[in-house]
Amino acid sequence: MMKELDQVVLAADVPAEGLVVGDVGTIVLVYRNGQAYEVEFMTLEGMTVAVVTLETSQVRPVGQREIVHARELASR
Repeated sequence: MMKELDQVVLAADVPAEGLVVGDVGTIVLVYRNGQAYEVEFMTLEGMTVAVVTLETSQVRPVGQREIVHARELASR
């Protein structure tokens, strides 16, 4: 089970928040023993983009051989 402060990778787009598969966030709260997570997504400069509640199927743990990739945020 993933826990608070773990980094996670988005496994499903969240269009309402401008988030896409592959975006990296940090778990800030675990709900119902890991059935859902409150995840914060930030820019590389530390500005919060979104804090969203996501089901387990919408996020996955960061893999050991993955590398972070930067992308420009789309305007909302």
